[in-house]
Amino acid sequence: MSYHVLVSSSGHEFTIEKNETVLDAALRQGIGLPYGCRNGACGKCAGDLVSGQVEYEEGALKAAAKDLHEEGKALFCQAMARSDLDIKVTEITKSQEVEIKTLPCRVESMELLTHDIMKVELKLPENERMQFLAGQYLEFILNDGKRRAFSIANAPHDDDLIELHIRHVPDGHFGDYVFSEMKVKTLFKIEGPLGSYYLREESNRPVILVGGGTGFAPLKGMLEHAFKIGFDKPIHLFCGVRAMRDLYMDKMVKAWLEQHPNLKYTAVLSQPEKTDNWQGKTGHVSDAVIEEYSDLSGFDIYLSGPPAMVKSGMDAFYARGLPETQIYSDSFEYSDDALKSMGIQKPKS
Repeated sequence: MSYHVLVSSSGHEFTIEKNETVLDAALRQGIGLPYGCRNGACGKCAGDLVSGQVEYEEGALKAAAKDLHEEGKALFCQAMARSDLDIKVTEITKSQEVEIKTLPCRVESMELLTHDIMKVELKLPENERMQFLAGQYLEFILNDGKRRAFSIANAPHDDDLIELHIRHVPDGHFGDYVFSEMKVKTLFKIEGPLGSYYLREESNRPVILVGGGTGFAPLKGMLEHAFKIGFDKPIHLFCGVRAMRDLYMDKMVKAWLEQHPNLKYTAVLSQPEKTDNWQGKTGHVSDAVIEEYSDLSGFDIYLSGPPAMVKSGMDAFYARGLPETQIYSDSFEYSDDALKSMGIQKPKS
């Protein structure tokens, strides 16, 4: 049995299955209800039950959430519908509305994706979750006060762990540490979510996603979110890397093509090796985009990767009619340490 839920404060509607929480049902269908811990402790998911009936499992509400419940608020991370519902709660639709948190975490798993890209999954404390929009990033706060930023590679609905794709760049600090010393169960402090790079799911325009190297990470989160909410606009993913050994999660993307007919995928190698026997696109990834689409005025474009790639891509896309309001970018700036190790002096602002 399923019930109908109306968010009267916004007019959004969704369905909820028996024994599914209101929050889980909302996130599953792309409705951004607020939350903090998702385990009935913090009360940040609280809202008003305008009409209808909900119930909670015994012991589901704790601490601040229990107090709010006694004051007449509904706690949507634990509330299960027992009828159609009309609820009133402030939705999360913009990055400015998402709470930025500083949290401890531990490394839950590490997996080498290529010779220089490590997939790292982080686990937050049991009573904490980080609510984020698909495509945002977080920062590690290191012991010396320095910070390292990485895009969140998973989708908001799948937030048990936080997935990062960390490339080994010669910064003499964090990259070397990740690949030579960091181990599972290592503890860190992080801050996030951050940034205004996220999927604008309300747009009716077709989407072009352009990632260079680990610029694929935020695009992966966007795609998984789009699939989850039933985003049906055409999506074309372009991934640019140097050679075959740098192309990662390619099999996963090709599997998505079988499952999602609105998705198209183009991999581009800038310097393929002879042993790659590459028959696909070569050169700069932005050139592959404009070769495919001579007029970009009707698209939304998301561009993420190294600074030079992002800048050249933006210039090329503007020249093909793309309005500035329809491009969203995330430039992966190198740290001061990395620039120094490569013999580059960062210009003074």
